[in-house]
Amino acid sequence: MKNFLIVLLIVVVLLIGLVGFTISRYNSMQQLKVDIDNSWAEVQNQLMRRYDLIPNLVETVKGYASHEQETFRMVTEARASVGGIIEVSQDVLDNPEAFQRYQQAQNTLGGALQRLLAVSENYPELKANQNFIRLQDELAGTENRIAVSRKRFNDSVAVFNRLIVVFPNNIIAGMFNFQKAIFFEAPTETQEAPRVQF
Repeated sequence: MKNFLIVLLIVVVLLIGLVGFTISRYNSMQQLKVDIDNSWAEVQNQLMRRYDLIPNLVETVKGYASHEQETFRMVTEARASVGGIIEVSQDVLDNPEAFQRYQQAQNTLGGALQRLLAVSENYPELKANQNFIRLQDELAGTENRIAVSRKRFNDSVAVFNRLIVVFPNNIIAGMFNFQKAIFFEAPTETQEAPRVQF
Protein backbone atom coordinates (compact mmCIF):
# COMPACT_ATOMS: atom_id res chain seq x y z
CA MET A 1 0.00 0.00 0.00
CA LYS A 2 2.86 2.34 0.86
CA ASN A 3 4.51 1.78 -2.54
CA PHE A 4 1.22 2.48 -4.31
CA LEU A 5 0.86 5.83 -2.49
CA ILE A 6 4.44 6.79 -3.40
CA VAL A 7 3.85 5.94 -7.07
CA LEU A 8 0.52 7.80 -6.98
CA LEU A 9 2.20 10.83 -5.40
CA ILE A 10 4.94 10.79 -8.06
CA VAL A 11 2.34 10.55 -10.84
CA VAL A 12 0.30 13.43 -9.33
CA VAL A 13 3.45 15.60 -8.98
CA LEU A 14 4.45 14.83 -12.58
CA LEU A 15 0.95 15.63 -13.84
CA ILE A 16 0.89 18.91 -11.90
CA GLY A 17 4.34 19.74 -13.28
CA LEU A 18 3.27 18.90 -16.84
CA VAL A 19 0.06 20.94 -16.56
CA GLY A 20 2.00 23.84 -15.03
CA PHE A 21 4.61 23.70 -17.80
CA THR A 22 1.90 23.59 -20.48
CA ILE A 23 0.07 26.54 -18.95
CA SER A 24 3.33 28.50 -18.69
CA ARG A 25 4.24 27.85 -22.36
CA TYR A 26 0.69 28.63 -23.51
CA ASN A 27 0.73 31.93 -21.61
CA SER A 28 4.13 32.80 -23.10
CA MET A 29 2.79 32.18 -26.59
CA GLN A 30 -0.29 34.28 -25.91
CA GLN A 31 1.84 37.14 -24.55
CA LEU A 32 4.05 37.08 -27.63
CA LYS A 33 0.95 37.05 -29.84
CA VAL A 34 -0.19 40.21 -28.03
CA ASP A 35 3.27 41.74 -28.64
CA ILE A 36 2.87 41.02 -32.35
CA ASP A 37 -0.58 42.63 -32.37
CA ASN A 38 0.76 45.65 -30.50
CA SER A 39 3.69 46.01 -32.91
CA TRP A 40 1.34 45.71 -35.86
CA ALA A 41 -0.95 48.38 -34.42
CA GLU A 42 2.04 50.75 -34.34
CA VAL A 43 2.85 49.97 -38.00
CA GLN A 44 -0.76 50.79 -38.88
CA ASN A 45 -0.60 53.96 -36.80
CA GLN A 46 2.41 55.20 -38.78
CA LEU A 47 0.92 54.15 -42.12
CA MET A 48 -2.22 56.10 -41.22
CA ARG A 49 -0.07 59.13 -40.38
CA ARG A 50 1.52 58.93 -43.85
CA TYR A 51 -1.90 58.44 -45.43
CA ASP A 52 -3.17 61.60 -43.71
CA LEU A 53 -0.14 63.69 -44.77
CA ILE A 54 -0.49 62.92 -48.47
CA PRO A 55 -3.42 65.26 -49.36
CA ASN A 56 -1.62 68.23 -47.78
CA LEU A 57 1.59 67.43 -49.62
CA VAL A 58 -0.20 66.97 -52.95
CA GLU A 59 -2.11 70.24 -52.58
CA THR A 60 1.06 72.15 -51.75
CA VAL A 61 2.88 70.73 -54.77
CA LYS A 62 -0.14 71.31 -57.04
CA GLY A 63 0.08 75.04 -56.41
CA TYR A 64 3.53 75.13 -57.99
CA ALA A 65 3.46 72.27 -60.47
CA SER A 66 -0.04 72.24 -61.87
CA HIS A 67 1.01 70.53 -65.13
CA GLU A 68 2.33 67.41 -63.32
CA GLN A 69 -1.12 65.79 -63.50
CA GLU A 70 0.17 62.26 -64.15
CA THR A 71 2.17 62.27 -60.91
CA PHE A 72 -0.79 63.61 -58.94
CA ARG A 73 -3.04 60.96 -60.46
CA MET A 74 -0.59 58.20 -59.49
CA VAL A 75 -0.33 59.45 -55.91
CA THR A 76 -4.09 59.82 -55.60
CA GLU A 77 -4.73 56.33 -57.01
CA ALA A 78 -2.07 54.79 -54.76
CA ARG A 79 -3.57 56.52 -51.73
CA ALA A 80 -7.04 55.34 -52.71
CA SER A 81 -5.84 51.75 -53.12
CA VAL A 82 -4.47 51.84 -49.58
CA GLY A 83 -7.42 53.73 -48.12
CA GLY A 84 -9.68 50.74 -47.80
CA ILE A 85 -7.08 48.59 -46.09
CA ILE A 86 -5.29 50.77 -43.52
CA GLU A 87 -6.91 48.85 -40.68
CA VAL A 88 -5.87 45.23 -41.06
CA SER A 89 -7.66 42.47 -39.18
CA GLN A 90 -6.05 39.39 -37.67
CA ASP A 91 -7.37 37.40 -40.65
CA VAL A 92 -5.12 39.39 -43.00
CA LEU A 93 -2.12 38.96 -40.70
CA ASP A 94 -2.68 35.20 -40.71
CA ASN A 95 -3.22 34.97 -44.49
CA PRO A 96 0.02 35.23 -46.52
CA GLU A 97 -1.74 36.18 -49.78
CA ALA A 98 -3.85 38.92 -48.18
CA PHE A 99 -0.85 40.21 -46.26
CA GLN A 100 1.17 40.29 -49.51
CA ARG A 101 -1.56 42.37 -51.20
CA TYR A 102 -1.52 44.77 -48.24
CA GLN A 103 2.27 45.14 -48.45
CA GLN A 104 2.08 45.73 -52.21
CA ALA A 105 -0.47 48.52 -51.79
CA GLN A 106 1.75 50.20 -49.19
CA ASN A 107 4.83 49.83 -51.41
CA THR A 108 2.96 51.35 -54.37
CA LEU A 109 2.01 54.32 -52.23
CA GLY A 110 5.61 54.76 -51.07
CA GLY A 111 6.83 54.71 -54.68
CA ALA A 112 4.24 57.28 -55.74
CA LEU A 113 5.34 59.56 -52.92
CA GLN A 114 8.94 59.27 -54.06
CA ARG A 115 7.90 60.35 -57.56
CA LEU A 116 5.98 63.30 -56.11
CA LEU A 117 9.03 64.42 -54.15
CA ALA A 118 11.19 64.01 -57.26
CA VAL A 119 8.84 66.35 -59.14
CA SER A 120 9.45 68.98 -56.47
CA GLU A 121 13.14 69.06 -57.43
CA ASN A 122 12.16 70.83 -60.67
CA TYR A 123 10.56 73.75 -58.84
CA PRO A 124 12.96 75.91 -56.78
CA GLU A 125 10.11 78.09 -55.46
CA LEU A 126 8.35 74.99 -54.18
CA LYS A 127 11.48 73.68 -52.47
CA ALA A 128 11.73 77.05 -50.68
CA ASN A 129 8.07 77.05 -49.58
CA GLN A 130 7.84 76.65 -45.80
CA ASN A 131 4.68 74.53 -45.93
CA PHE A 132 6.32 72.16 -48.38
CA ILE A 133 9.50 71.96 -46.32
CA ARG A 134 7.49 71.23 -43.18
CA LEU A 135 5.37 68.58 -44.93
CA GLN A 136 8.45 67.02 -46.51
CA ASP A 137 10.12 66.85 -43.08
CA GLU A 138 6.99 65.32 -41.55
CA LEU A 139 6.82 62.76 -44.34
CA ALA A 140 10.51 61.88 -43.93
CA GLY A 141 9.98 61.49 -40.18
CA THR A 142 6.92 59.34 -40.81
CA GLU A 143 8.80 57.11 -43.25
CA ASN A 144 11.49 56.62 -40.59
CA ARG A 145 8.83 55.77 -38.02
CA ILE A 146 7.29 53.28 -40.43
CA ALA A 147 10.68 51.62 -40.90
CA VAL A 148 11.22 51.40 -37.12
CA SER A 149 7.69 50.09 -36.58
CA ARG A 150 8.13 47.44 -39.26
CA LYS A 151 11.39 46.34 -37.67
CA ARG A 152 9.75 46.06 -34.24
CA PHE A 153 6.90 44.10 -35.77
CA ASN A 154 9.33 41.71 -37.48
CA ASP A 155 11.31 41.37 -34.24
CA SER A 156 8.11 40.39 -32.40
CA VAL A 157 7.26 37.90 -35.14
CA ALA A 158 10.75 36.39 -34.94
CA VAL A 159 10.57 35.92 -31.15
CA PHE A 160 7.14 34.30 -31.43
CA ASN A 161 8.12 32.05 -34.34
CA ARG A 162 11.29 30.92 -32.56
CA LEU A 163 9.28 30.02 -29.45
CA ILE A 164 6.67 27.91 -31.23
CA VAL A 165 9.06 25.86 -33.37
CA VAL A 166 11.35 24.47 -30.65
CA PHE A 167 10.64 21.27 -28.76
CA PRO A 168 8.51 20.85 -26.64
CA ASN A 169 6.85 24.18 -27.42
CA ASN A 170 6.00 22.97 -30.91
CA ILE A 171 3.81 20.25 -29.38
CA ILE A 172 1.98 22.77 -27.21
CA ALA A 173 1.69 25.19 -30.15
CA GLY A 174 0.17 22.40 -32.23
CA MET A 175 -2.29 21.49 -29.47
CA PHE A 176 -3.54 25.08 -29.30
CA ASN A 177 -3.28 25.72 -33.06
CA PHE A 178 -0.64 28.44 -32.92
CA GLN A 179 0.67 29.15 -36.44
CA LYS A 180 3.87 30.92 -37.46
CA ALA A 181 3.31 34.66 -37.88
CA ILE A 182 4.07 36.38 -41.20
CA PHE A 183 6.95 38.84 -41.53
CA PHE A 184 6.53 42.24 -43.15
CA GLU A 185 8.82 41.94 -46.18
CA ALA A 186 10.50 44.49 -48.39
CA PRO A 187 9.34 44.55 -52.01
CA THR A 188 11.47 42.44 -54.33
CA GLU A 189 12.66 45.45 -56.35
CA THR A 190 14.36 46.88 -53.23
CA GLN A 191 16.46 43.77 -52.75
CA GLU A 192 18.76 44.69 -55.64
CA ALA A 193 21.20 47.58 -55.44
CA PRO A 194 20.14 50.44 -57.71
CA ARG A 195 22.33 51.25 -60.68
CA VAL A 196 23.87 54.69 -60.55
CA GLN A 197 24.91 56.29 -63.83
CA PHE A 198 26.56 59.65 -64.27
